[in-house]
Amino acid sequence: MTFFKYYDDVVPFMNRPLLFSILFLMFISCVENQDKPIDRFALVSRHNVRVTSADTLGSLSVGNGEFAFTVDVSGLQTFYKEYENGISLGTQAQWAWHSIPAEEKYSLNDVAEEYASCNDLQVPYAIQHNDGKAGRATDWLRANPHRLHLGLIGLVITKENGDSVKLDDLQNIDQTLDLWKGKIESNYTIEGNPVKIELYAHPRNDAIAARITSPLIAKDRLRIFFKFPYGKACHVCPGYDFDQPGKHQTEIVNQSDNNITLSRTLDTTKYYVQINSDPSTFKNVASHQYHLIPSRERSSFEFSVAFLKEDSKQEIDFTTTQKQSGEMWEKFWTEGGAMDFSACTDPRARELERRIVLSQYLTRIQGAGSLPPQETGLTFNSWYGKFHLEMHWWHEVQFALWNRIDLLEKSMNWYNEVLQKAKETAQWQGYKGARWQKMTDPYGNESPSGVGAFLIWQQPHPIYYAELLYRQNPELALQKYKDVVFETAAFMASYAHYSATDKHYHLCHPLIPAQEIFHPNETNDPPFELAYWRYALTVAQKWRQRSGLPINEEWQNVIDHLAPYPVKDHLYLPTSGTPDAYIDDQFRRDHPVVTGAYGMLPLTDNMDTSVIANTFDEIMNKWDWPSTWGWDYPMLAMTAARLGKPDKAIDALLMDVQKNTYLVNGHNYQDKRLRIYLPGNGGILTAVAMMAAGWDGCNQKNPGFPKDGTWNVRWEKLEKFP
Repeated sequence: MTFFKYYDDVVPFMNRPLLFSILFLMFISCVENQDKPIDRFALVSRHNVRVTSADTLGSLSVGNGEFAFTVDVSGLQTFYKEYENGISLGTQAQWAWHSIPAEEKYSLNDVAEEYASCNDLQVPYAIQHNDGKAGRATDWLRANPHRLHLGLIGLVITKENGDSVKLDDLQNIDQTLDLWKGKIESNYTIEGNPVKIELYAHPRNDAIAARITSPLIAKDRLRIFFKFPYGKACHVCPGYDFDQPGKHQTEIVNQSDNNITLSRTLDTTKYYVQINSDPSTFKNVASHQYHLIPSRERSSFEFSVAFLKEDSKQEIDFTTTQKQSGEMWEKFWTEGGAMDFSACTDPRARELERRIVLSQYLTRIQGAGSLPPQETGLTFNSWYGKFHLEMHWWHEVQFALWNRIDLLEKSMNWYNEVLQKAKETAQWQGYKGARWQKMTDPYGNESPSGVGAFLIWQQPHPIYYAELLYRQNPELALQKYKDVVFETAAFMASYAHYSATDKHYHLCHPLIPAQEIFHPNETNDPPFELAYWRYALTVAQKWRQRSGLPINEEWQNVIDHLAPYPVKDHLYLPTSGTPDAYIDDQFRRDHPVVTGAYGMLPLTDNMDTSVIANTFDEIMNKWDWPSTWGWDYPMLAMTAARLGKPDKAIDALLMDVQKNTYLVNGHNYQDKRLRIYLPGNGGILTAVAMMAAGWDGCNQKNPGFPKDGTWNVRWEKLEKFP
């Protein structure tokens, strides 16, 4: 029966033109619904963070990538002591670093030891020591410079009986992070008196602005405190020291109507604090402590605080900051990529969408700055506030995939700035080119380490970033980053050791792979690093051609004769010297990074996808998951996606493991020591973008999501993965 005959018989009362009109309108409606742009505001706003109790792991932050300010449930940094063992309350800027003066002058030579490598080479490495001058040098070089906490800003609230308000005295708590505006609004009551605080970070300056509304102002029971610390050389901590008041100075250098400027001097570090406010009184109440007392004539009080590297007048006020913050965040949310899971029926989809939205916010305020981020961003210090270059990949690659390439480029410039330091390290060890640091600081200094000194997987990273930048702006990338690419490749080729016995180039001891459990003197040819060497050197050759230069024969010789990937029983081994890797459980822990060779990286020559698939399945079936870290789950998801295992990609991404926990504020929790871990946030954004938009050569829609109808993922403005 034909379509027309069917409708002639079944609906004789309906004329054919009317029928076609209805069908056409239904078709158009379906197409429009399918192609309708994602409602960005609804997507973002449904994940606004709401806190209704004093959760010390629920701290909220505002910031702009160069500066971040973290608050407790009071809306400012009132209860900083209570939050020290949760997510502590930081005030940090990318430029704010401090060094404690040393009694002796130290250099890497004071901590250097020579290690035997291939071909009878002796190579110096800066490692950790415990005793003597080497021990003192280790401690100082690791801890200095450290990120500086710029100062606490909180509330002094008194109760009717004159006692100071404690955390337990806050009632009817209702605090919200408005992601669309970059606003934290905090509401609560003190003995029945409402307090409302609205807080923003300035989008360009290292500053905050706040408005406080409460009848406690007129009762002279609410004021703002400022408390300035000395720097603290601690491994993981808030970064402040209030027990050394004689080691730093705080002075009022300007005080006029509603405007105060303070100078802060800590050894060789100097900065300024500018406070603008409504009518108020400013009082020095103790060493390095001040109170800003609002006029009792007001029911609300506005003030702003700017932290300045140089003494310069900043015209910052609440209304302007509020407006400009809203403009910045609306632009961020509307111009970058977006992923909408609202049509998904898998019960895990809502949580995945929450993690994605909050991770975008957190990586924007904590890591989109002029330096590679530390693993805890601008919230509190980890590893003394220094950043780890191997983690830069996990923090920032996602910006390129989410159509925010400018945010990746902001920190990419740092490699140009410290290129000479990296070249000096390579030369010190007898290599060509530039050897990139592991644990470092704004000035490119290396930190002694028994592990970090031997890691090599950060070496190809700058080539990877440069290629991402080239894909979106070829001419500019070539102009700005070819020196970084070429010097990086020169080191990599120089580092690979040729063996006349098997006629291969090897990555050989002393080294520690990304799976950090192996002894440096016993480790050779880890497959992830081999694949990364092959990939990055191949990209570097393309950059030579793009620059009008001939192929580098030395680099090509390494590419063509790089050692094969170690394999046994149709499984890739983590190193060439661990044949029992899948028999002995001591090797089934830490990062399962062998899978990253075909996940983080595209398929390289000599990589067998059937072997990597077997290896992936072996790892997923048995691994010590508590020993893994936050970026491991996105990495496994990326490998699963490339292997055509979308169900496994979802399982990996949402694995029920402590270190894959995402707190109410979106932070990736690891353990009691490391309460937040931004590589996990960046990793999840990289993985889902790849799972949605695919990778070079993949034309399938949403290749990393199951096709059973439960993952109807919509997305916009995502870029393909390499």
